[in-house]
Order: sequence, then structure tokens, then C-alpha cells
Amino acid sequence: MSHFAQINTDNVVVQVIVAEQDFIDTGVSGDPSKWIQTSYNTQAGVHRLGGTPFRKNYAGMGFTYDSTRDAFIPPKPFPSFILDEETCTWNPPVARPNDDKFYTWNESTLAWDLVVME
Repeated sequence: MSHFAQINTDNVVVQVIVAEQDFIDTGVSGDPSKWIQTSYNTQAGVHRLGGTPFRKNYAGMGFTYDSTRDAFIPPKPFPSFILDEETCTWNPPVARPNDDKFYTWNESTLAWDLVVME
């Protein structure tokens, strides 16, 4: 069995199912060309079990399939985030501090705000 993502006319993933390629090819679940295989074990261009990465990221609802990159790209979390072409993931324009504290992204200041735990 494999995982398949169904994309709409805007190439946005509307559902992900587990199925055989033969089932997808029947057209029972819609146009077979709108079903793109995805790898459950691939994230940020890395196969978590050491295998060959497939389409950069496991598809999820709201992801976009980019046929030029042959990749699933997650929704952009903030307007300022930049697409990493290698991993097809989004990165903030400023690196998160690496000090074991909790931060949240502040889009209005384009900076990381420390989360104060009480």
C-alpha cells in the first residue's frame, strides 16, 4: 500500500489516503491524474528510515504540489518566511535563538519573542 494525495485545480492537497496504484488508476475516487503518490517517511527532503526521499515532504491537507520541483510544500506560516529550495520547507528570515528557551515568531516585528513561563 502507498499514500496518495488528491490535489485540486490549484494543486492544493484536499485529502490523503492509503491505496494501491491499481485502485487510483480505476478513477473510482476521481481523476487519477489528480492523485500524487507521497511518502509517509519523507520530511524536509530526508527519508527518516534512511531510504530515498520522495517529493521532499509527506503531503498534508493544505500542502501544495509543485510539479516543477516534484515536491509537496507545506502552507506558508507567515508572509515573511522564505522557502528553502533544498528541503521545500519554510524558514523565518531571522534564525531562532539557540538557548533552550521558548520563543514565538512575531510577524509584526520580524523577530522572535521570548515566551515567559509562569
